[in-house]
Amino acid sequence: MVTYSPFEKTRLEELAGWFPEHEGHIGQILENLRDLAAPFRRKHYYHWQLRGSYSIKAVLPALVPELSYDDMEICDGGMAMNAWHEMTEMNDSGDLTELARIRGALLEYCALDTLAMVRIVEKLKLLCGRA
Repeated sequence: MVTYSPFEKTRLEELAGWFPEHEGHIGQILENLRDLAAPFRRKHYYHWQLRGSYSIKAVLPALVPELSYDDMEICDGGMAMNAWHEMTEMNDSGDLTELARIRGALLEYCALDTLAMVRIVEKLKLLCGRA
């Protein structure tokens, strides 16, 4: 499993604590977890466009300029968390159109996050001559 921060690892560790009956399975996932930010954080790869940052929002335009979070309704993790909380607080009698809009924006953001990681891996493989 590939992530782009320790966030997912921390959530999985919390889940293992909350559901000890699944600790073994979650532990296997944790053993196979790879943080795609690590080569940037450790400066194994650096590009001037990163400006000292290793966030996916900095790495993506430097390595894969054709993909962008610009002009997206939800364009960063903080906005995604807020949208998720807003969506989960809507009750069944709430505005279904608004619920669908938030859900669609979240799915679009998550899809780009996933595609960004795939394309960053592809670019790193090319740069390392392993394509």
